[in-house]
Amino acid sequence: MSPVNYGDGLGVVTVTYSPGETLAPFVDTLAKATTRDTRVILADNGSTDGVPEQVAAEREHVTFLSTGGNLGYGGGANRGVAALGQDVGWILISNPDIEFGPGSVDALIEAASRWPRGGMFGPLIREPSGEVYPSARLLPSVGRGVGHALFAKVWPANPWTKAYRQEKAPAERTAGWLSGSCFLMRREAFDSVNGFDERYFMYFEDVDLGDRVAQAGWQNVYVPDAEVTHIGGHSTARSSDRMLREHHLSAYRYLADRHQGVLWAPFRLLVKAGLTVRVKLLTRR
Repeated sequence: MSPVNYGDGLGVVTVTYSPGETLAPFVDTLAKATTRDTRVILADNGSTDGVPEQVAAEREHVTFLSTGGNLGYGGGANRGVAALGQDVGWILISNPDIEFGPGSVDALIEAASRWPRGGMFGPLIREPSGEVYPSARLLPSVGRGVGHALFAKVWPANPWTKAYRQEKAPAERTAGWLSGSCFLMRREAFDSVNGFDERYFMYFEDVDLGDRVAQAGWQNVYVPDAEVTHIGGHSTARSSDRMLREHHLSAYRYLADRHQGVLWAPFRLLVKAGLTVRVKLLTRR
């Protein structure tokens, strides 16, 4: 299939699932984040709080799009991107509990001129406390992944976690992957990898996407001049045990996909057993 010749427009996609009071500030802070006209797609995975419908009804540039079920983050985002017209060549994909800093989206687009092979661009993400979240990381190798999984909770300063999280002074640079909570993509880069892998219901879909984007010849670029605040997981807080299980399931899928074949079978079994035990320990009451 021939590549689509997209325009220079900006589209914003957020996946909603009963997002509550965080959604309106998400949409409204976009006004100070960019001087461009934006079309916002609320790809809704089955909200029951009525908020996405209300936010869309009150704002002309916002569209409510029912995905038809709970497709997970990647599945919902893919449906949202597909609803954008060919005039949109830049897509911002974000959680609905993000608040944008002044000029933050424009800063991401401006960075693209400095990185012609940049496919994904991630902002500096702050917690509500002001602390910087390590949102630009190395890809999880076997060694770093095991060390991080085993020691992150009991020894936060361990060398495997520090290496993986790339906790250092913010500077514009490339990364292995960027946090899926907020990032900008060239739409041609998104198309080149067919978007998110929808087998990941939640978690690791951003790690997988960043890896595949790099494999396709693009760069993942961290742009700390662009700042956003991540308010917190409103819709996932009600089901933390389930989300923990999903996180470990996705971690296994990511590693298993990259270690296929008979020779890697013992490794896959060991990883699956270890992750199963870890979930049981972390969800034990």
